[in-house]
Amino acid sequence: MKSKKIISFFLAGVILGGLAFGFRLQSGNENKETIESQIDAPAETIRGEKMMKITVGDTVLEVAVESNSSTAALLARLEQGPVTISMRDYGNIEKVGNLGFNLPQNNEMMNTRAGDVILYQGNSFVIYYDTNAWSLTPIGKVSNVAPEKLKDILKGDRIIATLSL
Repeated sequence: MKSKKIISFFLAGVILGGLAFGFRLQSGNENKETIESQIDAPAETIRGEKMMKITVGDTVLEVAVESNSSTAALLARLEQGPVTISMRDYGNIEKVGNLGFNLPQNNEMMNTRAGDVILYQGNSFVIYYDTNAWSLTPIGKVSNVAPEKLKDILKGDRIIATLSL
């Protein structure tokens, strides 16, 4: 009798697990299509990559953006106009500033490199000029400036950065 109950529970778990797995796959595909259509609409493209700009002083950083809901929401916000943020140095590896609004998070463990642009805790915008390892949401990568030059562009304790399309 115990073995029949165990088998019944096992089969029920397999069936329910399969249903849940199938639902996640379907939901993931629907979200992917929605996200891709949102990103395709607002961002200008350079060499076929979806792009946004970060202006620091006289320098315009071109950022090839990731395809996720965080970036889609940010690009939708930038369609309304540029966003200017005050950024401060953190740990001699990055500049970080509060966006003033929240974005969805798509955190993943990552090893950052100079030029990575990420979202931290849904409302902090970060530009890396050195390496780090943490659970972060990737936004994109600076594509028009060599990583070794980025530290000079972002020099100083505080900078003003303007995000735009």
